[in-house]
Formats: sequence, structure tokens, C-alpha cells
Amino acid sequence: MQRALSLADHAAAAGEVPVGAVLVRDDDELGAGWNAPIASNDPTAHAEIMALRAAAAAAGNYRLPGSTLYATMEPCPMCAGAIVQARVARVVYAARDQRWGAVESVFEILGSRSLNHHVDCAGGVLAEESARRLKSFFEARR
Repeated sequence: MQRALSLADHAAAAGEVPVGAVLVRDDDELGAGWNAPIASNDPTAHAEIMALRAAAAAAGNYRLPGSTLYATMEPCPMCAGAIVQARVARVVYAARDQRWGAVESVFEILGSRSLNHHVDCAGGVLAEESARRLKSFFEARR
């Protein structure tokens, strides 16, 4: 999660919402990313999607079974869908997202029994550090 927080700092320095994500399998980092929708003019360029894209390219396969995604914020519905499609085994996130959270805060996509793949989730890891970054970022823009 420390690596993801470092990536969130990179996003903030670029004027993006400070969210970072790292995808790991067998203690190896397969992919990493930070929020970049503004810089890339791509609404799908969330940190989790960027990490999944990098990991899939590194693995040579869009399916990433046995992997864990670490994210500094609870994934949104779009990212949750991509996580399920990629067959990620586990998601560990820091801060909850009270507006768009797709694990537990607003939606429960990753735990849905109607999907063919279930993702184990754990939240609150370094949540205060992540929330502090998010709060500082948005306060500076108001």
C-alpha cells in the first residue's frame, strides 16, 4: 500500500485526484498506475484501470488470477467491473469512497453473488493517510 500511496502523490503532483494502485502476484509487481484522466483525456484512466492494463501487458494475458490489487481508494463501479473481468483474486484498499465506492460504501459489486467471479476485499489499510491526501487535494481546489 505504501507504493500505491507514492503513486497517488504522483497523481496529485500532476493535478489529478490522488489515487494510486499496484497489482501484485506472487510478491511480484505486475503493474502500477495512478489517476490520469485529465492528462490522457480518457475518462477510464483511473489508477486501478491503469494498473490492470500494465499488469495484463506484462503477463501477456488480460486475466490475472491469483493477483492482489492494492488501491488507495475504494474502487468505483467501472473499476470493479474491470477487476472482475481480469479475475483479480483480492482487492485491498485504503479510504472508502462515499460517492462511488463499489465494494461496500455505495455498491457491493465485488461481493455480488450474481457474478461468475468473486473478489475477496479488505478495506481501511492506511485509510487515514489516503484520506488525508484526498482531503488536502480537494481543499486546495475549493
